[in-house]
Amino acid sequence: MKSNHSSPALELYSVTKRFPTSNGQPYTALHDLNLNVRTGEFLAIVGPTGSGKSTTLTLMAGLEPPSVGEVRVHSEPLRGLNPYVGYMFQNDAVFPWKNVLENVAAGPLFRHVPRDQAHVSARDWIQRVGLEGFEGYYPHQLSGGMRKRVALAQTLIHQPEILLMDEPFSALDVQTRALMEDELLAMWTTLSATTVFVTHDLEEAIALADRVCVLTAGPATVKGIYEIDLPRPRHVAEVRFEPRFVELYHEIWEDLRHEVMISYERTKQHTT
Repeated sequence: MKSNHSSPALELYSVTKRFPTSNGQPYTALHDLNLNVRTGEFLAIVGPTGSGKSTTLTLMAGLEPPSVGEVRVHSEPLRGLNPYVGYMFQNDAVFPWKNVLENVAAGPLFRHVPRDQAHVSARDWIQRVGLEGFEGYYPHQLSGGMRKRVALAQTLIHQPEILLMDEPFSALDVQTRALMEDELLAMWTTLSATTVFVTHDLEEAIALADRVCVLTAGPATVKGIYEIDLPRPRHVAEVRFEPRFVELYHEIWEDLRHEVMISYERTKQHTT
């Protein structure tokens, strides 16, 4: 396994996160959540809808502070934005008025990298994600999978130490999704970035991750963490047929199914 388990890259200590609501009663998304992410590992987070998965990433990125508890990065308390993070969202965060080259170069240019140097780096990453020849295309001219490749290049061009991914492939068709997952694993192996990947898809979580964290129905806390002892390198479409994959799926689903049913029953109560 690639991960260096000696020191965590991210730690959440007894974290509770509350948000104000229109009726004056705070909404608690996370409650007393404890989680560590090992340096260099790929951690997947699963849980029912509304269980605080995205909120957990937001805290790790420093976009929101915890209401109670502490977030630590490399053992230091996080104050403000996390400077080590690259963030890939569920929706494409591409500029529709910029072509592929300009989109990928936008981050370095914002950081005052000289234009020629930014374009050289952008072309390198465009090639790495399989979009060579499409530098002059605009987002509306690209397929969904190609736009995801642009977004991936935008994120990885900074070579972040920590990569946060919020259901980045959920809108793709099954075949394109599997290709993107394989490409992500190949790049992760090269970059050695600590990766936290939020998904609703348990199969995706097991196929990608070193560990899978199951969150409870909201207010969320950690229900269980599972080591994924499948050998690497992995091919996502093939690893799902491994007997050990099936065993892990059944084991983790027993934890997750109960929380999904709790969330479903709550939804029914609010709609009847």
